[in-house]
Amino acid sequence: MVRGFHVACLLVLITTFARSQANPDSASISFTLDFPGSRPAHYSIQIDRSGAARYQSSGNTSADTEQEDDFSYDFTMSEATRQKIFDLAAKVDFFQKDVDSHRKNMAFTGKKTLSYKDRQRTGEASYNYSQNLTVQELTTLFQSLSSTLEFGHRLDYDRRYQKLALAEELKRMEEAAGTTPLVEVQAIAPILQQIINDSGVINVSRARAQRLLGASQDPGQ
Repeated sequence: MVRGFHVACLLVLITTFARSQANPDSASISFTLDFPGSRPAHYSIQIDRSGAARYQSSGNTSADTEQEDDFSYDFTMSEATRQKIFDLAAKVDFFQKDVDSHRKNMAFTGKKTLSYKDRQRTGEASYNYSQNLTVQELTTLFQSLSSTLEFGHRLDYDRRYQKLALAEELKRMEEAAGTTPLVEVQAIAPILQQIINDSGVINVSRARAQRLLGASQDPGQ
């Protein structure tokens, strides 16, 4: 009877382990930036292994109203970008070590924090600047993603409340994309599609939105 009890316990442990291994979606990575005086002054991006992602920003003062605008946006990250982020995290031991350069007289560009969590481990590393090339790549990727989503936020506001401002914002977005490819343009595809379908938006703006939407079909966009 005792032996049977031990066998039953062993089966429970095996089943629990199997379920945890079969559910990699429990892993998540996040990036936060705190940079008072910038726009936005704070933002965070969290990605689950499944691809579900959330972006939140605050302290983003509107140039028109001088009012702070908090922003939260849920989206699904492309498989290519998600896999790249998790692969890069693995290369730096899931942020379990100090990655800051600790260089004196380094200009402050915001407190950045990379975090990782799954069923077996957690890791967190904060830095102003890192000499680690993998951390630099992750930082650039997350900052580019923030730029894309903030463009989407402003475009959504303009379409709702000041359609004439769309022309300049879309122009800035196209110019930014021409200089440095924007990350995950597909995440704001619903916003771009709304602009395209809106007969109250001038044709030049609708055409720019269409080009940006088309670019979102390219790998890495």
